[in-house]
Parts: sequence; C-alpha cells; structure tokens
Amino acid sequence: MNVVLVDAGGANLGSVRCALERLGVTPELTADAETIRGADRVILPGVSTAATVMGRLRALGLVDTLRGLRQPLLGVCVGMQLLFEHSEEDDTSCLGLLRGRVRRIPGGPGLRVPHMGWNRLQLHRADPLLAGFGDGEYAYFVHSYAADTTDDCIAGTRHGQPFAAVVRRGNVMGAQFHPERSAAAGARLLHNFLALEAA
Repeated sequence: MNVVLVDAGGANLGSVRCALERLGVTPELTADAETIRGADRVILPGVSTAATVMGRLRALGLVDTLRGLRQPLLGVCVGMQLLFEHSEEDDTSCLGLLRGRVRRIPGGPGLRVPHMGWNRLQLHRADPLLAGFGDGEYAYFVHSYAADTTDDCIAGTRHGQPFAAVVRRGNVMGAQFHPERSAAAGARLLHNFLALEAA
C-alpha cells in the first residue's frame, strides 16, 4: 500500500511515521502534488498553527490537490482542523472539505488551555474508522482549538464544552487526538484507516 504523509511542516511527522511503521507500513513524506494524487492513502499531520500550515499548503500549490482527492484522507490534530471551512486561529480560511468552524477552547476554573492529556471518547455513530472502539476509550490530546460537533462528528469528547474528536464524511476523515501518542486506541484508528476500502 502506498501511503503518503503530506509535508506541511507539522512537528509530528516523525512520530506519525513511526506509528505507521509499527503497523508494517513505510509512508512516503512528500510535498509533491503528483505523488499525493497517486497515493492509496493520504495523511495530513500538523502540530503548528492553522495559518502556518495553510500558508505552507498554499505556497506548495497543494490546496486544490487535497480538495480533489478521492482516496481516503486523514487529517491529524491541526490537519483535522484544516479540513473545515474556517479556524478562529489567526482568522484562517481552511480547506472547506467539511462544513463547520474551528474555535478556541474556552478556559475557565480547572480548564487549562492548551488542553493536554487523556480524554474519554464518546461514540456518536458506528463507522469502520472506529471499528473495535468502545464508548469511554481514552485518547491523547494536545490543542487549543477544536471543531464543532457537526453531523460529520463520529466521536466526540469534552474539555468544559463538547467538541469533535473524530470526524468523517466519505473519504475525508480527521482525528483531533494524536493517534501516534494514544497507545492501542491510536494504533487501532490508524489500522482501521489503512484497511478502509477506497471510494
């Protein structure tokens, strides 16, 4: 299987690569549009700001490439946030593959932002991407912004307020948590993504 990691400058590229290698897949790190279009699976990681990663995607000429993909696409952390229409972070227009907005997590007593740590997932509906997951499974999060729980949210969680943890519409998928740092649950999500049938 030909799996590519989009080189959009995310700080978690190495750890995502290692997580995939543990599953027996050696991904190709690339910013080449033709290579991305020819892949069986595409992963858009991101540990940065929405504006920084979108700026790099625009500079590389990859926005239309990502918008036009028909094979399974998985955004991770900021990569998931960029799948939506807009992020409040630096007032950033995103890829628009999913409807909705990404908003700053409100802080408050006992609610630190950035939100860092293990949270329980609440399953919203059955989906092959979440095969083998049960309600209450833990995943590891590090973020200050989060997507609304729209109709595309297949698993959510909360930090003060509810937000989307895993999303999917057709071939477009995202995980707000870090699968590469979420132990067995993260490995299961990556395995499920690799096992999906292409549209």
